[in-house]
Amino acid sequence: MTSPHFQFLETEWPKLLEAAIKAEAMANTDARTSCFYARRTLEMAVAWLYKYDPALKLPYQDHLSALIHEPSFRQVVGDALFTKAKLIKDLGNLAVHSNRKILACRCFDRNPRAVSFLLLAGRTYGQRARPDPGLRFSFERLPKAAAVPLQTLEQLKKLEAGLRERDEKLSVCYPIRPHSMKN
Repeated sequence: MTSPHFQFLETEWPKLLEAAIKAEAMANTDARTSCFYARRTLEMAVAWLYKYDPALKLPYQDHLSALIHEPSFRQVVGDALFTKAKLIKDLGNLAVHSNRKILACRCFDRNPRAVSFLLLAGRTYGQRARPDPGLRFSFERLPKAAAVPLQTLEQLKKLEAGLRERDEKLSVCYPIRPHSMKN
């Protein structure tokens, strides 16, 4: 499956691409699931940044909220992307931990947070493939709504737990090899 916005991730960050495609694919179909996958994509991208950017200082805890609120993170990504990361986190948490109805995936709204964050990561840290400088978010390029069964809150909680367990096993068994950092 390809992505109109995130294909540049394929070369260096295929797992990020996988999660981003799921978020993008569900944006017009299942807002709750789309927000969940947008948060997951953000979490994976932030973890990668902390692992490979020496300007980032690990905070007292390693959960997403602590990582994005660490002052060095905000300094590296800037205020605008910090705000977008915070909103993606909050929307993802709402999707998984709230029974409130999510009407539309705001991660892909008029201020496309998920796209902006990953474009910055690709443009800043990409070694072998970077997004085209002219790449911009386009609602018209999002997959159209299709008949897909909506995921329940309970299903997303189970999915979150399963993915967290898988990620922990993979990080122990298959550590990511660092890219050479820019001087």
